[in-house]
Amino acid sequence: MLVLLGLVAYPVGLSLWISLHKMSFRKPKDFPFVGLDNYTTALTSPEFASALSVTLKFSLASVVLIVAIGLALALLLNVPVRGRGVLRALVLVPWAIPPIVNATLWQLIFDSHVGAFNGLLMQLGLIDAYRSWLIDPNMALVIVVLAHAWNHVPLATIILLAALQAIPRELYEAALVDRTSRFRVLREITMPWLLRPIMIVMILQTMGALRAFDLFYVLTGGGPGTSTTALAWLTYQTSFVYLDVGMGSTYSYIIMIITFAVALFYIRGLYKRGDVE
Repeated sequence: MLVLLGLVAYPVGLSLWISLHKMSFRKPKDFPFVGLDNYTTALTSPEFASALSVTLKFSLASVVLIVAIGLALALLLNVPVRGRGVLRALVLVPWAIPPIVNATLWQLIFDSHVGAFNGLLMQLGLIDAYRSWLIDPNMALVIVVLAHAWNHVPLATIILLAALQAIPRELYEAALVDRTSRFRVLREITMPWLLRPIMIVMILQTMGALRAFDLFYVLTGGGPGTSTTALAWLTYQTSFVYLDVGMGSTYSYIIMIITFAVALFYIRGLYKRGDVE
């Protein structure tokens, strides 16, 4: 309890206290209490509205992509074929890569001078010159989503694969005897058993996406313009570039409240479903 109080409760409480004050590293001795003014200013600012929009787009696209690809891979890896163990091990490789290294790899792939993506498009004759994809407002967020999904799909795959292996074999055997189509088996047997695991994956991935920072820091730096300025990046920029610690702490708490509300929504939906019959 003492360790938790020291490592969790004290920093969280201190940042809440700071968010209720106007505090800047430019004037560290000036610490006036402003109450909820920081929250009012943050919630009504155009910067927050833009960052919230980017964060929601990134989170929605990432979660949909991760769940879809993770489910497809889990279904494929559940088929009894030779070398299945090796394939399952290979799926874990992207998840084993630290987020900063993952971001650096994707930065190299889309590099405007030596990027593999440009090289591939040149060889296919789709472009006649290398392009700077990461400074394209229409592509920057897409690339960040792809990089995030690639790094997190393995976790979703393993969770869903474990759930698939927990489904009673008798159900599939009965469906085989009844000559039930594969699509109907997937719809009426597999998917009902996977609803809870899918919800768990969505909880984990949504919470991670809402707080994502590493990829934005390495790949785009919030640009071009504000096209990839997510809430976590706005928080960092406010605190450590503009040195407005009071407003930065406010943004941190807003992210925490949003994350908690989304997680609570998911969890309520998870337990309302009851058991699979």
